Amino acid sequence: MSILATMQKNKMIPEKYKQMSKEELEARVVEVKNKLGSRLFIPGHHYQKDEVIQFADATGDSLKLAQLSAENTEAEFIVFCGVHFMAETADILTNDNQKVILPDMRAGCSMADMADIDQTEKAWEILQGIFGDSILPLTYVNSTAAIKSFVGAHGGASVTSSNAETMVKWAFTQKERILFLPDQHLGRNTAYDLGIGLDEMAVWNPITHKLEYEGDTSKIKVILWKGHCSVHENFTVQNIHDTRSQYPNMTIIVHPECRREVVELSDMAGSTSYIINAIEKAEPGSEWAIGTEMNLVNRLIQNHPDKKIISLNPAMCPCLTMNRIDLPHLVWSLDTLEETNNTIKVAPEIAENAKLALERMLKNA
Repeated sequence: MSILATMQKNKMIPEKYKQMSKEELEARVVEVKNKLGSRLFIPGHHYQKDEVIQFADATGDSLKLAQLSAENTEAEFIVFCGVHFMAETADILTNDNQKVILPDMRAGCSMADMADIDQTEKAWEILQGIFGDSILPLTYVNSTAAIKSFVGAHGGASVTSSNAETMVKWAFTQKERILFLPDQHLGRNTAYDLGIGLDEMAVWNPITHKLEYEGDTSKIKVILWKGHCSVHENFTVQNIHDTRSQYPNMTIIVHPECRREVVELSDMAGSTSYIINAIEKAEPGSEWAIGTEMNLVNRLIQNHPDKKIISLNPAMCPCLTMNRIDLPHLVWSLDTLEETNNTIKVAPEIAENAKLALERMLKNA
């Protein structure tokens, strides 16, 4: 297992927190923050609800927040407002005197859950039989600590959506092929942008334990794990056609976790930070359709009233697992900092190799 689970892991939030008013909850957060000062650090991911993000000491993507947590050595308590794999990364990078807490242990990531360690080890054995020692594994940071550890132990590295292109280039200086986990779309879009043909990419199906590819397997350069983001996969070609028809002057910008055909038809594609920066630098009066998580899109709409901004998919919902972190859970976690509720602790033997994968990325990106 990637986590040393606590006995209270699945403890339910006490009813009293659900009964508190918004004003009471907000006052309690302010009270605890004022009392603990620098002993408490609350990182908040871009996709969090406004009711939570208002109390974040820093906002950003998962890696940035984990790094800031590690740098913030005065902080004894890291209350990570994000999802499970993010809190794992924070625990891997922080020191032993820091405690990482996830306000709601149900806040997972469907993409990260699409690659477990048993599936990965079995896939590696089969792929080694097909291709020999010619594959280097890379994993998106949106993966469990166990997968990061596996990649680190096999000479590979983690990647972010910002540095994926750089890391894939690096990987090809190490081995002839790469195995990209767990998001097939980021892997495909990145490899394609580097000039690798779609006919040189295969998909590994972890359910059937088979390689999905027609043709000469010796031509395969990239093996894509069959995983995806349940939010970004919901942006479609039809969404683009509808937007172009209704708003002909709109610039369409999407996250590279979207399908290849969606990225190809968009005007721009890049990481969450890339999208935020593009909107911030855009001219007043410019028009944007954004293909990413709805909490972030709504925040960009609020923060940039001088621009016309919509979601590329008007029926899109916020990330359900990100949305599990709410004010009642945040307050509960702050009230029980000294207890073992919702503590994230990665086993030392897992953390060691996972840190290797992260360090290789930081060194080469």
